[in-house]
Amino acid sequence: MKGIILAGGSGSRLYPITRGTSKQLLSIYDKPMVYYPLSTLLLAGIKDILIISSPDYLSNYIKLLGNGSNLGINLSYIEQPKPEGLAQAFILAENFIGSDDVCMILGDNIFHGNGINDLLLNAVNNVKKSKKATVFGYYVNNPGRYGVLGFDNYKNINSIEEKPLNPKSNYVVVGLYFYPNSVIEIAKQINPSNRGELEITSVNNNFLKNKKLNVEIMGKGFTWLDTGTPDSLLEASNFIQTIEKRQGLKVACIEEIVYKLGYINAKQLNNLVKDISITEYGKYLSNLLIK
Repeated sequence: MKGIILAGGSGSRLYPITRGTSKQLLSIYDKPMVYYPLSTLLLAGIKDILIISSPDYLSNYIKLLGNGSNLGINLSYIEQPKPEGLAQAFILAENFIGSDDVCMILGDNIFHGNGINDLLLNAVNNVKKSKKATVFGYYVNNPGRYGVLGFDNYKNINSIEEKPLNPKSNYVVVGLYFYPNSVIEIAKQINPSNRGELEITSVNNNFLKNKKLNVEIMGKGFTWLDTGTPDSLLEASNFIQTIEKRQGLKVACIEEIVYKLGYINAKQLNNLVKDISITEYGKYLSNLLIK
């Protein structure tokens, strides 16, 4: 399976913070925002990853992450000239995806919780074995901002509505999607919405209609953060700071993840630490080499 991080968009809800930079390059406590979705894909066992961003900022991602060889992974990049909906990503990434299945994560979404690794790996296996898509539902107080799940009397999912005025439930689809390869053709076939965008909800409804959509509910113990506003940006940083200070462990530390997965060895990790050894982040990585 291949992975996509969608880091496009103008970040207009964060103006003026994002007038001079991409939203996903802003910091969430002690690391760039893009580290968080990247770590999620890594925990799902995905090593071939494409980052999609606007022409203005794509070079900044390349400067930050390079081709991924120092992390034992493969990173590719492609421009999104104009944001025309989340489903556009699969059309732009068609050559990158090839004949593989694919997972897409939105660049401003953060996931954390005990058991997240199993949740991700199960989603990968579900797509591989059943050729069904897997998305995740999460309870929120303001569902009208998202794609909202509808349920029948037996608690089965029977609808997904994009940003409805009258939400049928408080459960929404988060920005993490696992699809079989057929998603490329489905994305090509859907029509733009009233907003003029290729909606990811239209893709999900196609899988739902054909009984090929698996919806997993993220229950208590899982945290989903959507960092699209100044308040949510601050809340996310405070959340990560609290977790890291109390546990003494880093969240979304991509160098630690690839080291523990065996993608890089101790010597390679040490090389990554050299330039940042005086920072708390660097000291944390150095301690991994001692243990």
